[in-house]
Amino acid sequence: MPDKTRILVPGTIRERVLERLRETFEVVRIERPDPALLARSEAASIAGAAVSGAFGAALIEHLPALEVIASFGVGYDGVDVAAAAARGIAVTNTPDVLNDEVADTTIGLLLNTLRLLPQAEAWLRSGRWKRDGAFPLTPLTLRGRSVGIYGLGRIGLAIAERLKGFGVAIAYHTRRPRADAPYAYYPSLEALAGAVDTLIAIVPKTAETHKTIDAGVLKALGPDGVLINVGRGWTVDEDALVSALREGVIAGAGLDVFYDEPNVPDALLDLPNVSLLPHVASASVATRNAMADLVADNLVAWFGHGAALTPVPETPFTRKTG
Repeated sequence: MPDKTRILVPGTIRERVLERLRETFEVVRIERPDPALLARSEAASIAGAAVSGAFGAALIEHLPALEVIASFGVGYDGVDVAAAAARGIAVTNTPDVLNDEVADTTIGLLLNTLRLLPQAEAWLRSGRWKRDGAFPLTPLTLRGRSVGIYGLGRIGLAIAERLKGFGVAIAYHTRRPRADAPYAYYPSLEALAGAVDTLIAIVPKTAETHKTIDAGVLKALGPDGVLINVGRGWTVDEDALVSALREGVIAGAGLDVFYDEPNVPDALLDLPNVSLLPHVASASVATRNAMADLVADNLVAWFGHGAALTPVPETPFTRKTG
């Protein structure tokens, strides 16, 4: 048996995770999360895992001694949590440490979308300010807007806190109202969209959130409406969104996430009334390092103290020893 607990890392992950894990554990790397890449004799000694992306039921089944899976990111839909929970395997994620970065980026994306700031910079850089004069006045502004937040979790609350400084009205929709939220609650997404002119989506990828932002919601948002999505591309019906943007059903959209990343539909790329980012909401060195540290700290805490720091709700387990 190895002297150190063995941790499997399938596929790529931030180098800082590997550096931190090697301080305490023996790290086993495979190219991708495929059980065929790990001999059964080696699989039998794997006690933990660190992953950025997919970790399916077949790989979980292949690891008889697996106790904990530490996932890099707030969303953990790539991990088959049901399969893990059925075996008593803890799954962890990295909440809170990226709340501020994502909230900051959301506000930046909202301002870019409303005020066309990337287009204005391109105007200057291409020499058009000198050649053609001032950049055209933007038809949209944040002044006087009402903002609906779809998903008032930790990041949603951080976004709302920032929006308060802009003096906009704030409302939200979640599965149930929050007693600690001083904002107007709407029991359906379409009702929220009908009450506001700016919709910010920050919900996870679940069966219940699949393409919930559809033609009906976009129509309810209205011709001055703006959609901002910093949650998951899974949430938006992209065909309906393209049609709504082309036909003036809504005024604009700012997207950091897409349905089939990194494949962004040409129809979105060709539209003048969208601001597009390549899934960078938490992508700063400081924030990604904090996420990496939490991945490692979860594994250290599990094997050192018998409980993970940030287990996901579906796996509230403690370590069984003896």
